[in-house]
Amino acid sequence: MVKAYSVTDIGRKRQLNQDFVFTCVVPLGNLPNLFVVADGMGGHKAGDYASKCTVETIVEEVAKSPKNLPVAILDDAIQYANKLIKSKSMEDESLEGMGTTVVAATYMDDTLYVANVGDSRLYVIGDTITQITRDHSLVEEMVRMGGLDRAAARNHPDKNIITRAIGASNSVNVDFFEVTMKPGDIVLMCSDGLTNMIEDEDILRLIKSETDLKAKADLLVKTANDNGGKDNIAVLLMQPDAE
Repeated sequence: MVKAYSVTDIGRKRQLNQDFVFTCVVPLGNLPNLFVVADGMGGHKAGDYASKCTVETIVEEVAKSPKNLPVAILDDAIQYANKLIKSKSMEDESLEGMGTTVVAATYMDDTLYVANVGDSRLYVIGDTITQITRDHSLVEEMVRMGGLDRAAARNHPDKNIITRAIGASNSVNVDFFEVTMKPGDIVLMCSDGLTNMIEDEDILRLIKSETDLKAKADLLVKTANDNGGKDNIAVLLMQPDAE
């Protein structure tokens, strides 16, 4: 079994919350559990529609998938959501150009299966903090190519430009990761409204300073807001129960 807690917050600067989360610690279709974070983009209400619709579609598709392999189930669900968001953005003028990030995970037999599109992140936190996902962003590409160092990337003016999103094109390239979890490890899934406001080492320190998942998540949100709260904040914490 696993335990989890999730929260979203509008932050200090935005008029609308475009982050959406889903947490299910019991079986859903052929998956033993499911966790999803999405950070929508698009004018007026398009971003919050994109994130909510994407997450709800993924949940529906996972629930009815006849497949057994976690990666295949997640990939099918994300591809279907992508096609749906793309078609809706073309049909409805008010939704034109909408898109969303998505990071999804399921935990099975000591292994965490992760799917990622965009710059929302998944970390595994034990004695140290490890970012599992890789951001699909212009700045991250510049870092990878050696044109920008990690410290400068943090405050780069093009930091919010992402190179992959749900709804951007007719098909989407999803990154997958498999992580073997150790006893006591905690999974953090979040939008960039958290990671742009708090350094990784501070996230580790804050998570270590509280005992239960709700207190940890609420402290992360409070700190992101105290540091400026420039964007919506989504935090999802999951921890396998110690045997």
